[in-house]
Amino acid sequence: MQSATGLSREVLAAMLVAALAGCAQAPLPIDTRYRAQAQDSRVQFIVLHYTVGHFGSALFTLTEGPVSSHYLVDREPARVYRLVDESRRAWHAGPSFWQGHTSLNAASIGIEIVNPGFLGDPAGPYEPYADAQIDAVVALVRDIARRHGVRPHRIVGHSDISPQHKQDPGPRFPWRRLAHEGLIPWPDEAAVQVQRAHFEQDLPDAAWFQQRLSRLGHDVPRHGRWDEQTRRVLAVFQMKYRPSLYDGQPDAETAAWLQVATTPGGLRLADGRGGWAPYPG
Repeated sequence: MQSATGLSREVLAAMLVAALAGCAQAPLPIDTRYRAQAQDSRVQFIVLHYTVGHFGSALFTLTEGPVSSHYLVDREPARVYRLVDESRRAWHAGPSFWQGHTSLNAASIGIEIVNPGFLGDPAGPYEPYADAQIDAVVALVRDIARRHGVRPHRIVGHSDISPQHKQDPGPRFPWRRLAHEGLIPWPDEAAVQVQRAHFEQDLPDAAWFQQRLSRLGHDVPRHGRWDEQTRRVLAVFQMKYRPSLYDGQPDAETAAWLQVATTPGGLRLADGRGGWAPYPG
């Protein structure tokens, strides 16, 4: 059908589109010849999780649900899947805090590891990780940390940054393996044994534990009482450094690990040649 001007509707529509396109502004020219020295990657943290489920359910949740992660590491076979581009924010950390930094989604890479976590009760037992799966996680963390310059003390677990709500990656995750790979700092174990003997004679009070946990990086109450919030943070610390017992109860061994971990020079970083060097933090 033609209009009164003799032109078909299709021709008029094409003319209108062309007119609107002509009105669009040309892209703003950007000069990129200069480069600032004061800059670094937006990625400042790597956060490790477990999925609390098998691969299929985790993939559905992380691709179709309200949460996401940059990477998903399957168990068998130990395959790494990228679900969110590293340049974009994934929704994996939730309410979070580490060493004064909050809302870590905006500055972190999230890695979900296929693992059911605790079997029925958060007190345990927990499912072990597969060796090949951990090999893949180590390689992935190393690559991300190298490319973005993520500092070793900023490679953390979900439980570190949200101890009141999360346990992942749990007590079966081999943090000590990551330390021996030179990815995270680790307390000097000889110094831990020396300090343990001291604390068996004189165990500090709640205020001391709270102060030291805060110094390490945790969001913990500072009122000097043993409440449930403080015990949850202590249990998270135990899961990472003393996973044989993570009941949230203060004891000499836990105090020794915490003392060394928060004393200048107490943390060491593997040098890749079988030795350890002091880690300045």
